[in-house]
Amino acid sequence: MTPDQPELRLSDAEREQALEALGVHLTNGRLDLDEYGQRSAQIVAAKTRGDLVPIFRDLPDPHPEVLVSKLPQDQRTAPPAPSSARPLAQRFAASVVPIAAIISLVLFLTVARGMWMVFLLPALAVIIAGMIGKQGYR
Repeated sequence: MTPDQPELRLSDAEREQALEALGVHLTNGRLDLDEYGQRSAQIVAAKTRGDLVPIFRDLPDPHPEVLVSKLPQDQRTAPPAPSSARPLAQRFAASVVPIAAIISLVLFLTVARGMWMVFLLPALAVIIAGMIGKQGYR
């Protein structure tokens, strides 16, 4: 993976594309949070197209356009579906329900000692997510 003219300086848009591609790899589980943080800091600090090569060398597609457009066709793979392709209700439920469960447990053990009704919070989060999904928001 060698970009055309690796000595050319990166634009803000090209850095943004690189961060988005790195975010897809984080979402797909190829990177952990620490590695994502390190690599995204390298992307922000990158000055030239060539600086992006080592960041994406061990990762499959997607790559930023600066790197992808110069790969031979036989080395390209189909990029995975981005996480934003999921409906808002699924993304909402995936993030809110576990948080609501943790909050319920903390409330049960501290403030609301013995009040079992706090465990209805995750169920309420699922109901709200379902209502949002039925309204067709994306």
